[in-house]
Amino acid sequence: MAVLVVVTVLAALAAPHAGTVRGLVVGGLAELPAIGRLGRAPATGDRARVARAVAFALAQRGKPYRWGAQGPHAFDCSGLTWAAWRAAGVTIPRTAAGQLAGLPRVRDRVQPGDLLIYRTDGPSRRHVAMVVGRGRMVEALGRGIPVRSTSIRGRWLGAVRPGASR
Repeated sequence: MAVLVVVTVLAALAAPHAGTVRGLVVGGLAELPAIGRLGRAPATGDRARVARAVAFALAQRGKPYRWGAQGPHAFDCSGLTWAAWRAAGVTIPRTAAGQLAGLPRVRDRVQPGDLLIYRTDGPSRRHVAMVVGRGRMVEALGRGIPVRSTSIRGRWLGAVRPGASR
């Protein structure tokens, strides 16, 4: 019950998309359309953590990008995903390269909460974004571009699932 209260409060803070996030919490993440190949839905406890991580990431939209930032006023790409999963009670590596190397690979379809790692020309050579559902992801792309929700781009290096067993 306490988890539901926390998730509901986070959803209310994620306005203007609180209705969407609240629907995820009440209806369950399994109702989101699949992206890619079929797979199994996360366990019930995992759904609550995923909902918290996704709600946190969506609530950061519009905040500025800043290299090395991990919130609360600005983010870089991996700082955003690190902070979102931290808000959900899950510890993950801080960098995109560390997330790719240190988290379990997605072996079926990507789901909300999964992290997509891309090759980039930036200083770290890696970029990470979080799947939020319905073919969308949230990311802190780079200087001059605030945290945003955008369509999932193909050609990622790997997809990883925080909180999953290896």
